[in-house]
Amino acid sequence: MTQFIIRRLLQSIPTLIGASIIIFLIFAMAPGDYVTSQLQNPKMTEERAAQLRALYGLDKPLPQRYISWASGVLKGDLGDSLLFKKPVVRVINDFIWNSFILGVAIMFFEWLIASIIGIYSAIRQYSVFDTIATLLVFILYSLPSFFLGLVMLKVFAVDLKWFPLGGMITTGSNYTGWAHIVDVAKHMVLPVATLTLISVGGLSRYFRANMLEVIKQDYIRTARAKGLKERTVIFKHALRNALLPLITLFTLELPSLFAGAMITERIFNWPGIGKVVLEGIYIRDYPLFLGYTMLITVLTILANILADVLYGVADPRVRLK
Repeated sequence: MTQFIIRRLLQSIPTLIGASIIIFLIFAMAPGDYVTSQLQNPKMTEERAAQLRALYGLDKPLPQRYISWASGVLKGDLGDSLLFKKPVVRVINDFIWNSFILGVAIMFFEWLIASIIGIYSAIRQYSVFDTIATLLVFILYSLPSFFLGLVMLKVFAVDLKWFPLGGMITTGSNYTGWAHIVDVAKHMVLPVATLTLISVGGLSRYFRANMLEVIKQDYIRTARAKGLKERTVIFKHALRNALLPLITLFTLELPSLFAGAMITERIFNWPGIGKVVLEGIYIRDYPLFLGYTMLITVLTILANILADVLYGVADPRVRLK
């Protein structure tokens, strides 16, 4: 297993290099840059624009710019954010943990609700519950996050006034300890509910499909023929094997814990990395977006390696060569 992990890490190096080149070229070839976004300022003259391009290295040849950026990445230097006027690493560290809090809550409720709906729908296939659950999850799955988020704000924050309109903490509050945790939790309810409702549909279908495939296997019929309780058959024998294909899906969702949700965080004014990066896009803060994209790329590659490792641990029949 150790050799396998080392080999996969070494194999990921060319992937990272290729991804960095593609990511850099996409942003470099995009029309405009940070200086262009500032030209609407009447104080921005052509001479000043030329000075800024030289200052930020935007006047250098593309290969030289890539080598300079890649060299900094290898040293842990992602450059300076043009929006925040400080290192990109500090910007990411300041905001990514706010997104992580949301991501953990969303993933917990998403997998909990999806597993309950999917397992029960498979056990009661074509029942009234299965039909209603299928209809509801597909309706929610088809809704855009910005639409559902605005509806949640209108109903629960504006009309009913059950939850705050946005932000992470109450403006002007000085809560500490448990009071601070409760305040943050109240602000989390609507964004977490929005993204959970949207994402639970697809995952519940995975649970249902895997469970349906497993409960039709011969060993499940044998377990029932031995007189085992239905709960034991479902949760000890069927569910354990139905979860194996979901290992890959679970690990590939792990990078989303740090990725943030740009649109949802913007709607609820949640100070996460997604909202910050979206603001950076508006002014073409490419160092920030490049650093953020490379971070997600690295996390995705590591998640793939973790998926292979966990799959081998969960199923001894899988031989990692």
